[in-house]
Amino acid sequence: MSKNVAVIDLGTNTFHLMIVRLGADFAILHREKQPVKLGQGGINQDKITDEALLRAKSCMIQFGELIERYHATDIRAIGTSALRSAQNAGDVLKELEAASGISVNIISGDEEANYIYHGVKWAAPMGDETSLIVDIGGGSVEFIIASQSKVHWKKSFDIGAQRLLERFHRHDPILMEEKEALDNYLQQELKPLHLAVADHRIRTLIGSSGTFDTLSEIYSVQNGLRYSGEAPETPLTIEGIQAIHRDLISLDRAGRLKIPGMIEMRVDMIVVASCLIQYLLKHFEFERVRVSTYSLKEGVIARDFLLL
Repeated sequence: MSKNVAVIDLGTNTFHLMIVRLGADFAILHREKQPVKLGQGGINQDKITDEALLRAKSCMIQFGELIERYHATDIRAIGTSALRSAQNAGDVLKELEAASGISVNIISGDEEANYIYHGVKWAAPMGDETSLIVDIGGGSVEFIIASQSKVHWKKSFDIGAQRLLERFHRHDPILMEEKEALDNYLQQELKPLHLAVADHRIRTLIGSSGTFDTLSEIYSVQNGLRYSGEAPETPLTIEGIQAIHRDLISLDRAGRLKIPGMIEMRVDMIVVASCLIQYLLKHFEFERVRVSTYSLKEGVIARDFLLL
């Protein structure tokens, strides 16, 4: 007996909807993402602004209509970093439910990292190799040290791209002193990650969705490779990341938008996100990078429904 289920990821920058048919004839029926920018203007003040709430309500109403159209009988709507830290989260959730009829559950950073792990290992099997999975969100960044069968360490840090953008990227193109201030900040905030990585032999960085998707698409265009956002894993190299980064930090917003493969919903936060990736490449001895297009929402399907 098959049934349709829906997962909504209410991210700090982007809201994602995934509807699947479960059963012997499993299929992904619909995917969609909307640049809601829930954390914009309030993420570092621990609040959801009125403007962001209006965008969120509009998106959730649209998602609710799609869920009805596909007759999904089980809905999982998950709030992450922006809602975790917002002092007005309770009021926001009430308004979202009143507008859309959908109840939202806010999960912890640890739960978010666990779902991301299940999504990534579904898309990009790791075997016995221990890899570092990185998911750069707008509000938080999740780091997971894991193999296919085991999580060795995981932690969520409140250093997401919207937070970094509002705190450090004051000029466009970004100034060298802003980039240096960002690096110094990461050095302080990521001390637990440095200690954890030191305990493991890690040669592969696996980027999960978001910024890594965009970098992969840009890299594919530049190198004449076929890119499909529907594929579980997409191409990217360390050298490719570094070349794209040089362009990103030298261009203003208009210039970045002209990069083939760039999408508008990423153009503002991609500079600080790229700086974070450069920090990781500088401080850890990775030999290769992989990109998983699967992340939290796929992890919910994998862990809670498919029991993978």
